[in-house]
Amino acid sequence: MPDAIIRIKNASFYAYHGVATDEQNLGGKFEVDVEIRSDLSAAIESDSLKQTVDYEAVYSFIQKTVTRKKYYLLEALANTIAQGLLQEFNGIQSLTVTVRKPHPPVKGVVDYVEVVVTEHRT
Repeated sequence: MPDAIIRIKNASFYAYHGVATDEQNLGGKFEVDVEIRSDLSAAIESDSLKQTVDYEAVYSFIQKTVTRKKYYLLEALANTIAQGLLQEFNGIQSLTVTVRKPHPPVKGVVDYVEVVVTEHRT
């Protein structure tokens, strides 16, 4: 089995996550990276979309998860994405989800805050 990784980098969404009322009401930009580890040997051999993890479908799932519900914590959002992708896509063996909040409301100069969650299929 070849080691195979599918990555989606810096998917950006406008959403309403955060603890502060302003974050929940005004919203802001959120960025998501996903690294999916899977056995892609059948897809490599067949050159068929049916044999791989469809990254367009993965993106769509992420978009819906980020934009449909408000979360207080990036930790909860990242975990919801990771758990949902494992449930939705059988071909995923393990994955790492990173959720970033650019320019978070902290008392200082910060480019972003991010949370990284790694999950494995049991």
